[in-house]
Amino acid sequence: MTSSAFADRPYKKLMLFDVDETLTPARSPVSPEILAVLRALRKKVAIGVVGGSDYVKINEQFTVPGLSAGVLSEFDYAFGENGLIAYKLGQPLPSQSFIKFLGEERWKKLANFILHYIADLDIPIKRGTFIEFRNGMVNVSPLGRNATMQERHEFAAYDKQHQVRQAFVDVLREKFADYGLTFSIGGQISFDVFPHGWDKRFCLQHVADENFEEIHFYGDKTQPGGNDHEIFSDPRTIGHTVKNPADTLQQLTELLSTL
Repeated sequence: MTSSAFADRPYKKLMLFDVDETLTPARSPVSPEILAVLRALRKKVAIGVVGGSDYVKINEQFTVPGLSAGVLSEFDYAFGENGLIAYKLGQPLPSQSFIKFLGEERWKKLANFILHYIADLDIPIKRGTFIEFRNGMVNVSPLGRNATMQERHEFAAYDKQHQVRQAFVDVLREKFADYGLTFSIGGQISFDVFPHGWDKRFCLQHVADENFEEIHFYGDKTQPGGNDHEIFSDPRTIGHTVKNPADTLQQLTELLSTL
């Protein structure tokens, strides 16, 4: 049985969603159409969002003046950094720390190697903020997170052809095999680094107490190596692959017609 918190939902199910390229274009605001279908779905089931980005970035994408007051107003669960930063019904849940897990000395060795690798990398353009240190993970971008949206699109196309991120990740996996870290490609320009098991499955511990009959997950990077793969293939979830927000909208619209 689920708790009284979700007693008003006819179906004792939870729908979890990736953010970039699932509910929104990468690092862009949510559309009115997606918000409308999510609000309709929330009347039937519990819903949550789980992103690799930090909570502030996710909240920005769901804060649209005149349309949405933010992620906590639209979802029952909000998980930043794969659930290392977590909210349930607007209230914060316990968080975790990457640096406490890894230790300062190991982190410095890893950071120095990453920066040297990027310095020697020959790609069409580079911008700034190549490493973004978050609470529960590190995000690495060969291009740099300060790139414009157009530069992000251009790098994504270049990376698709030349596999820059995949080659980078392969080197790190071999070089730091004893660090207990996962290197997971996601979005358009970067990859995440976090302890084994701190992928998007991490958020599932925060919903276990509700004993949902089914937990569904929707994401676009569900293939092996993608940052949605682990939770998508986890036996506790029913996984759904989407191509982009338009595909998510279509799938949810079809689902709502059956509820």
